Amino acid sequence: MSTPASERFLALKVILLPRDTNAHGTIFGGVILSHIDLAGAVEARRHTRHRVVTVAMREVEFHEPVYVGDVVSFWTRLVRTGTTSIAVHVSVEAQRASDPATCVQVTEAEVIYVAIDEAGRKRPIADDG
Repeated sequence: MSTPASERFLALKVILLPRDTNAHGTIFGGVILSHIDLAGAVEARRHTRHRVVTVAMREVEFHEPVYVGDVVSFWTRLVRTGTTSIAVHVSVEAQRASDPATCVQVTEAEVIYVAIDEAGRKRPIADDG
């Protein structure tokens, strides 16, 4: 089921736990990056039935920390579809555990996925064969 490129989709929502923290008591950036990749893949799969792999993640800059217990939402939006690739914008928001009325923009990224066949070779996104 595809949505227009301008619409955003809640691809993933998680509560982050103590096992995800760094020495400063905030959530590891790598944990957030992993979830960005997963959320983007969910969006990519909404636009092709083929297996996709991540080939690039464009400039991720963290604006706010994420704390244990925050509810973190990963919103996605299709940016473009090429012959073999799909670009997805992922926006990350945290609802604070300490104040559920507070929601902050954590980061955002553009993630590029490529459709591949069973042998791991690129294949056209629209190819049903």
